[in-house]
Amino acid sequence: MAETSSEGFPLGPQPGVTYPIRVLYCGNCSLPIEYCEYYPEYEKCKQWLERNMPTEFERVVKLESELMSLYVTLYVFLGEKEEGEGGGGEEEKKRQKRGGKGIMKAKKKEDGPKQVCISRAPRGKKKSVTVVTGLSSFDIDLKVASKFFGTKFACGSSVTGDDEIVIQGDVKDDLFDIIPEKWPEIDEDFIEDLGDQKR
Repeated sequence: MAETSSEGFPLGPQPGVTYPIRVLYCGNCSLPIEYCEYYPEYEKCKQWLERNMPTEFERVVKLESELMSLYVTLYVFLGEKEEGEGGGGEEEKKRQKRGGKGIMKAKKKEDGPKQVCISRAPRGKKKSVTVVTGLSSFDIDLKVASKFFGTKFACGSSVTGDDEIVIQGDVKDDLFDIIPEKWPEIDEDFIEDLGDQKR
C-alpha cells in the first residue's frame, strides 16, 4: 500500500501502474510524445508519429480534436457573455492589455548616403585607436567585421555604437586596402578618411 507524505502526495509505487514506466520518444524532436506539440516543427513530429507509431498517432489526434471542441465551446460561451455585458468591445480590442509590449513597429532603414568613414582618435598619451563607421549601411554585420579586424591586425576590436567599430592601434592606412578586399560591394570611393578626431 502506498504511503502519503505530509503534503498529501502518495509515496512509493502506485497500485495499477506497471513499473518501470515506459516513455515513448519522438524520432523527429527527441522529446517525449506528450511534449511534441511545444516543438516548433510539430507537423513534422505528427508525420513521423503517423509513419512509425500509428496507434499513438490516433490517440494524439483524438486528444487534439477533443481539445479543439472544448476551445470552441469555451470561445462561444465567452463571446455570448461579452455581448450580454454591452458596448465597448471595439475600444477594448484596440487598447493594449496589461503587460506585454504590444505591437512592435519595424525600424525603417535610413536610405542616406552609403559611406564608410575611418578616423584615428588618441587613447592616452602615445596610443591611439582607429574608429570605423558606416559599415552597417552596406548591410555588414558589425560583430563579424569586428572579429575580422581583431584577427587580421592581432589587436582588440569592439562594436561600441549603433554603427561604430573601435580597433586598438593605428591601422587606418591598412583599412583602405583590406575593406574593399574583404567586402567587394564597398568600393574605395565609398571610404572616407576623416583624419585625427577626438572621441
